Amino acid sequence: MQNEILKLTKEWDKTFPQKDTVKHEKVMFHNRYGIALAADLYAPKDAAGKLPAIAVCGPFGAVKEQASGLYAQELAARGFLTVAFDPSFTGESGGTPRYVASPDINTEDFSAAVDYLCCRDDVNADMVGILGICGWGGMALNAAAMDTRIKATVACTMYDMTRVNAKGYFDAADSEEARFETKKALNEQRTRDYRAGTYELAGGVVDPLPDDAPFFVKDYYDYYKTKRGYHVRSLNSNGGWNKTSALSFLNMPILAYSNEIRSAVLVVHGEKAHSCYFSKDAYAAMVKGNKFADNKKLLLIPNAVHTDLYDGGGKNAIPFDEIVAFYKKYFETA
Repeated sequence: MQNEILKLTKEWDKTFPQKDTVKHEKVMFHNRYGIALAADLYAPKDAAGKLPAIAVCGPFGAVKEQASGLYAQELAARGFLTVAFDPSFTGESGGTPRYVASPDINTEDFSAAVDYLCCRDDVNADMVGILGICGWGGMALNAAAMDTRIKATVACTMYDMTRVNAKGYFDAADSEEARFETKKALNEQRTRDYRAGTYELAGGVVDPLPDDAPFFVKDYYDYYKTKRGYHVRSLNSNGGWNKTSALSFLNMPILAYSNEIRSAVLVVHGEKAHSCYFSKDAYAAMVKGNKFADNKKLLLIPNAVHTDLYDGGGKNAIPFDEIVAFYKKYFETA
């Protein structure tokens, strides 16, 4: 078992205010690769007995002090025990080298959180779900396809990171030649990194923001680079991922068996988001030929853009009522 001891921040350093109806503590668990994961645990104050539980992660390149923590705290205020965790190699979690992503290990991180929740005395192990935001929405669907302990899954403002890395935005680079050039550049970067003995970072959200930046870049800037969502440990707010992180995403599509998911799934996306096609296509593929399609739902939020589902976007865009009703319904029927 993992013996690594993490140094966890004691003070409240979130991008959202603390609720006085929710108790909070820092916890740690490990995945089956032996990596120690840091998490914030939220639970309703004065709760008794075994609670339904939800593990939350994302967005891709964010930390638990940002959107995932906001979701986790709000769900705890509504009666769930939740953990918002930092993925392997990021935030306060362990793993080296730092700032690297993996479709396998990061899917495993969700199952590791389920391990932890199922073994807590105050959790009903028959009522455990997960919630993934942005790139971790895709990881959550992948985990749901593999882990039969997960009774209900929510994917919010989802990215399929394997698709966007292998095919580009809107599949505009979906060709063997384009993928070859990408792989060539990334493997040349591997050589430079090995020679230098370090891993070059790709950079987080561009700063300063160019005047001609596309809207989705401005959308990310408005969250990650301002008081709204900036955090000192967030990759997107600062130096970004290792440049070579994209390599493992190029030939490992994570949603290959999504239409075999039997448990309940709610896919939520802003209808105006540049990324909405990920959720629409993932939902269509998930229900196609699936004998268990009746417990799957796609919920589009009118006029919402991608980061509106990070923190509400100042317009209460996150449909917490629908999310809570979904979990309660399918936990009770699991």
